[in-house]
Amino acid sequence: MNTLGENNDTEMESLKALFEYATEGIIIADQFGSIIRANPSAERLFGYEKDELISQKIEVLVPKKYSASHEKHREGYNKNPHPRTMGKGLELFGKRKNGEELPIEISLTHYKNNNDLFVIAFIIDISDRKLAEEKVKRINIELELKVEERTKILKETLHELEASKDELSVALEKEKELNDMKSRFVTMASHEFRTPLSTILSSAALIGKYKNTDDEDKRFKHVNRIKSAVSNMTLILNDFLSAGKLEEGKISVNYCSINIPSYVNECLSELSNFLKTGQEIKYSHDGAQDFVCDKQFLKNIVINLVSNSSKFSAEDKIIEVTTVVKNSELQLVIKDNGMGIPVDEQKNLFERFFRAKNALNIQGTGLGLNIVAKYIEVLNGTITFESELNQGTVFYIKIPSHNEDNIIN
Repeated sequence: MNTLGENNDTEMESLKALFEYATEGIIIADQFGSIIRANPSAERLFGYEKDELISQKIEVLVPKKYSASHEKHREGYNKNPHPRTMGKGLELFGKRKNGEELPIEISLTHYKNNNDLFVIAFIIDISDRKLAEEKVKRINIELELKVEERTKILKETLHELEASKDELSVALEKEKELNDMKSRFVTMASHEFRTPLSTILSSAALIGKYKNTDDEDKRFKHVNRIKSAVSNMTLILNDFLSAGKLEEGKISVNYCSINIPSYVNECLSELSNFLKTGQEIKYSHDGAQDFVCDKQFLKNIVINLVSNSSKFSAEDKIIEVTTVVKNSELQLVIKDNGMGIPVDEQKNLFERFFRAKNALNIQGTGLGLNIVAKYIEVLNGTITFESELNQGTVFYIKIPSHNEDNIIN
């Protein structure tokens, strides 16, 4: 009984069955790259009939664009043969008999017979895997795009929320500022009106007592006191009304040609009842007389600045007012010899409701210079000043002329 022979036959049958029925393609090539065997799976994979691949170069299964480099890889492998498992190395493509390319993975091993090298290639088609990978890539790209889009939308939403938050903060701050302004307005109005009203009431009561001809001077004195108090209240009311209009943006510029010397004299005459005893306004003009500007703005500027000079100057002091029209510009200079403004407070001079510490006992709203600065800004002009404590203050205003096309007839 030849047991050894039977075992050999069984092993050969097993190896043959493994080769023939393997689901992977198996190709055996010699060291020169000639195919000596190909199993049915390999033949089906590449679209060849039975034994049609035998004796053909392995490069017949490689796309033409890779064939030259494949020969170099094959020669390199022959010099250093070693097992290579699936999925390692470069991305590989095979070529079917009809020229169609397909992605493949190859596992390589080798053996020798009588010192001749033979290479075994195990080949699988990874087309389905590639399709799945491409699908996953597309899904990932779509997801990334969606995430990017959603992130962009979220950023825009957050930006809008931040902007809304800032706008709300600004609105709340403005609301708080307006409420503070209203509170200060009520407090100041009640305080500022109380004094002139008391003056008016007391003078009116006293006038009624002076019935004789000899009392004419006394009556005249109290009439002047009433006139001065009314003038003062008018100035205060004008300040409040102007501040309200400027705050609400309800002002419009009405340009017209103005005879400056005549108009400034007219404005100054309205302040005659406001001046303290012995105070005098000296006015001078130089240059052209006509100038294009807003009449009401100019009047408000002159009256506010001159009335301030009177309030903050002592009796018998002179207030100098100078106007110059040249080079299409109006220059207005108002100089007093009053109490002056403390150096450390000069930076706050044009702020709303600002009152210098050395002027707190003098009537005033703290709005006048703020209003003047805003009117000058609307007229595209500038205002500067010089002041020395107990020596006086000088204001310098420059206002450019406007095109005569803007004049209202």
